[in-house]
Amino acid sequence: MAQPEFFDALETRSPEQREREQMGELATQVAHAQRHSTAFAEILRGVDAQAVNSRAALARLPVTRKTELLERQKASRASDPFGGFSTLRRGPAMARVYASPGPIYEPEGATRDYWRAGRCLYAAGFRAGELVHNAFSYHMTPGAFILESGAHAVGCSVFPAGTGQTEQQLQAITELQPEAYTGTPSFLRILVEKAQAEGIDIGSMRKAVVGGEALPPSLRDWFAERGVAVYQSYATADLGLVAYETSAREGLVVDEGVIVEIVRPGTGEPVPEGEVGELVVTTLNPAYPLIRFGTGDLSAILPGACPTGRTAPRIKGWMGRADQTTKVRGMFVHPAQVADIARRFPQVKKARLVVSGEMANDQMCLRVEASEADSALQQQIEAAVREVTKLRAQVELVQPGSLPNDGKVIEDARSYQ
Repeated sequence: MAQPEFFDALETRSPEQREREQMGELATQVAHAQRHSTAFAEILRGVDAQAVNSRAALARLPVTRKTELLERQKASRASDPFGGFSTLRRGPAMARVYASPGPIYEPEGATRDYWRAGRCLYAAGFRAGELVHNAFSYHMTPGAFILESGAHAVGCSVFPAGTGQTEQQLQAITELQPEAYTGTPSFLRILVEKAQAEGIDIGSMRKAVVGGEALPPSLRDWFAERGVAVYQSYATADLGLVAYETSAREGLVVDEGVIVEIVRPGTGEPVPEGEVGELVVTTLNPAYPLIRFGTGDLSAILPGACPTGRTAPRIKGWMGRADQTTKVRGMFVHPAQVADIARRFPQVKKARLVVSGEMANDQMCLRVEASEADSALQQQIEAAVREVTKLRAQVELVQPGSLPNDGKVIEDARSYQ
């Protein structure tokens, strides 16, 4: 029997149907979070949940970043290690608890494919009846369990390889003959190189889903030359699957269980399609209802739909970190401060603070895209910089569209040699 082309019918909804249905789910999720999450009861106090039924309404809600999640968890360790974000209680509904660096504690619900990774593996060609060699760590963090639950949702069996013990892992691969791999790309390369060096046949493993690290095109091509088709996944311990690569190799398709926004770093303001900014995600998971969760990662929305027929939005992939806070003349300067300065002037379309000079001789230049350029505006912006940052900076007015589209609000161009 021919296998279906898609994991489920959600992937091929029309964009209009998806938006309509997700916005309805969003209002329900906000109301649920207000009632059952003490953290969001406070964060969203006074918000009319039923009115949060559009992207414009969503954009008016505050962004919650990982630092705030950690602070709330630390403040309530004795009574609630999840900081009031989880709606689950210990028992049958909470299958596992994990610890990420911080430590930040994350719950796992007991529902099937809780992290929604099945869609990602299916897009990479994983199919029922296959064996997956899972080389993500099974120690404290959820990475291995995210991919294992996805493999089970597809109908695969899983070998829980974990990390390290390369020789034993290669022996297991030769004897068990798994069809697929999940883990980091760096460890997959170690396995492939050692197998080649020792003449070990691991040719059964023809496909892989990797995560946790960047996958440059050169490394993906290296794997392809050795017979392994490698696909990227983008998932976090807080959100589960966010986006995944398909056979089209044109960006990452956003998962059906999340709503993605790209905002200007340091703010919660959405940027135009195609502009690089911070990836902010709202999950529709009622067990851990994160509303406008700032990932701290940079990305951009790609135009159009995936050539495979999946109709969800696509992101370009991981493009760096959004937190560009830097220290200048002994004082911290934050992206939010740059955004505050830009907001004060309607003529300003975009701003980028460039910090240059050598050690102990820092210089700041705020490069500003402005619809009007005159000396009076320049002086007003210079005064605003001094007021907001307590530091002096040169202001350079440039034509709209002149600044790079790389998501950088603060560029550290100093020489540290």
